[in-house]
Amino acid sequence: MTKPLTILDIARLAGVGKSTVSRVLNNDARVKDSTRAKVQAVIDQHDFLPSKSARAMRAQRSGVVGVIVAKLSSNSENTALTGLLNTLYARGYDAAIMETQFSQQKAQAHLDVLKRRNVDGIIFFGFSGCDLSALAPFAPHCVVLAIDSNDYASVSYDNQGAVTQVMAHFYAQGLRYIHFLGIDEHDETTGRARAHAYHSFCDRHQLPARLHRCEMSLHAAYKATDSLIDSQTQAVVCASDTLALGVAKRLQTLGREDIAIGGIGNHDMLRFMFPRAVSVELGYHQAGQHAAELLLKQLDETPTEITHWTQPCHLVLP
Repeated sequence: MTKPLTILDIARLAGVGKSTVSRVLNNDARVKDSTRAKVQAVIDQHDFLPSKSARAMRAQRSGVVGVIVAKLSSNSENTALTGLLNTLYARGYDAAIMETQFSQQKAQAHLDVLKRRNVDGIIFFGFSGCDLSALAPFAPHCVVLAIDSNDYASVSYDNQGAVTQVMAHFYAQGLRYIHFLGIDEHDETTGRARAHAYHSFCDRHQLPARLHRCEMSLHAAYKATDSLIDSQTQAVVCASDTLALGVAKRLQTLGREDIAIGGIGNHDMLRFMFPRAVSVELGYHQAGQHAAELLLKQLDETPTEITHWTQPCHLVLP
């Protein structure tokens, strides 16, 4: 007795991916007419019928993806959110958006709600100290954004590369007294990873390191500037553009136009207020797109391995 063909068999015979065959079977309007005709011809030729279990799985889809952000007021998260929503909407999915406010308790409550709503998958904006094991009920249909994970697909930012690019730019200009303003090291990415990158660069190039930490706010950075700089300071690299704005404003009031400013995030306000400052574009929008694409791939296909992606960054000069 001949073994019935599967969707994978149809995909191979038609020379397309499994997800494309699935979209044809579901009458997805986004499939090109030529591709649809090619796939349909193979289906007709072999009298292919999808299995009852596959049809049942499709029927159980809610068409909704849960998106849990850390802070809606964050410019970086909003930019990433725009990228991922555009990608989800283009594929016909809706999104249920929730905010943890950096609280594990809120994160768990949101996950419980989304589980009851039977969402198709989860995109979770990670934060320092969060318990990713809470995502286990959604595996393998979940993606973690902003931090790395060994247990789930993840999209993170190149914190090491971002700091290194700013430092290398100032170093190439002959600057040697480059100070760094960071935040609490309990923050795994903006706090710890970026400060580590600064110290590593100073060690490699035998530069005198001077690091100061403050809260992540304009006012805190403004106040911290006096403790960070001295008569030798040639440049200040900040762990974020928010800090860079505060430092730049304080340097302006002090008349220290001799000190160069570097930030991370490529915020419009920094470029507008202090056009001489340099910053690193981390690719928030692209990271959001990639997170959504990873989840959609999980929903279309059976994942064979956990995928990790570090979003490339680049230096933006005046």
